[in-house]
Parts: sequence; C-alpha cells; structure tokens
Amino acid sequence: MDLLPILRDLQATQDYLGTIHRDLAALPPDLAALEARIKTADKQIADKTKALETARTQIQTKSKDLTLAQKEEDRARAALKTATQKVQYTAAIRDLDEKERLKAAIAKPLKALESEVQTLGQALTDLEAERTAAKAQFDELHAVFLDEHANQVEGRTLLEAKRAELEAKLPPQEVARFHRLAGARQGKAVVPVENGTCTGCRVKLRGPFLFQLKEGKTLLACESCQRILFLP
Repeated sequence: MDLLPILRDLQATQDYLGTIHRDLAALPPDLAALEARIKTADKQIADKTKALETARTQIQTKSKDLTLAQKEEDRARAALKTATQKVQYTAAIRDLDEKERLKAAIAKPLKALESEVQTLGQALTDLEAERTAAKAQFDELHAVFLDEHANQVEGRTLLEAKRAELEAKLPPQEVARFHRLAGARQGKAVVPVENGTCTGCRVKLRGPFLFQLKEGKTLLACESCQRILFLP
C-alpha cells in the first residue's frame, strides 16, 4: 500500500480540523470571561484541596503527638501524687511543668491547624459553588454559540470521522509518527518540497535525496526537521 497519499490526506484533514478548532475556540468576550473564571476556580480548588489534605495529615500526626504528651503528663501527675519526700516532690513538680509545656507546645499549633481546616473547607465549598454556577452559565451560552456555528460543528464531526478512517488504513507506527511530528512541528507532519527545499524548515535538500524523492519508492523524511516530504 502506498502510504504517502493517505498521509497527505490525513495532513489536509488535520489542517482543516485545526482551522475549525481555532474558530470554535475563539469565544466571544462573555464566554471567554466565564471560561477564565472556571479555570481560575479549578486552580484555586486544586490548591486549597492540596492545602486541606496537608493540614489534615499534620492534624493526624500532631493528634498522635498530643495523645502521647497527655499520657506523659498523666504519668507525671500520678508521680507527683505519690511523692512523699521533699526532693521527690520538687522533682515531680519540675517534671510535671515540663510535660505540661510540651503538651501546650503541641496543642496550640494543633488548634491552629483545626481552625485552618475549617477555613479551607468553607473556602472550598464557596469556590465549588461559584464554579458550578459559572459552569452552568458557560454551558448555556456555549450551546448557543455552537448553534450559531452549526456548520463548523458538523464539519468537525465529519472531519474527525474521516481522520479515524484514514488512520485505520495506516500502520500504528505511522499513525504514532504522524502525531508525534504534528505535535512537535506546529501541526505539520507532511509537507511539500519546493525548489529543492523542505517547506517545513526551509533547508535545502541534497541532490541524491531529491532523486530518491522523485523515484517515490519509499517514504522519506527531511534530514533536518524529520517531516515527511512529498513532491507536489
């Protein structure tokens, strides 16, 4: 099977699709503003969700530390009650004071973390409500926008079906190669040669290479940019 005509057709199909995608992505100001709000909310939700997870993890750790500190304080308090000599009593008082300070040093940031979790939780609730409202408004207006561009929407559907048909005719490795090149070369994986020059990167091609290209016995790629070449 001669793959070059299929690849050229696939490139043309991809080019048309690119044009339609750009047109449909050129949203009017009101829609663009809503889309920006949704993206901003998504980022803020992701950031606050991460911060909330971090705070909850820290709460778990500090809660365990507080439990241990409480046990140590209880132990020191019990030792104080059983002290019978003045030296023992003084040492027990000193030990209890230290254990109380250690517990307070854990309890204070733990309380701050619990407050932070409440604040973050409320902020997330508000952000999610805001995003839901913006998304509903965006979907409503976007549906109107797509109705106004029904021909392009239909054309996109037809072209996507054609692209799938063309890709089905190619070996999987060629499909992967095409999309890899298109992604790395501004959407252009297959380009013509004009005046002995690759139109993709404007590099002059060698004589023997051009001779092989004219023979058309195999697919050839530009030695500079790796795009697939053809003679118009």
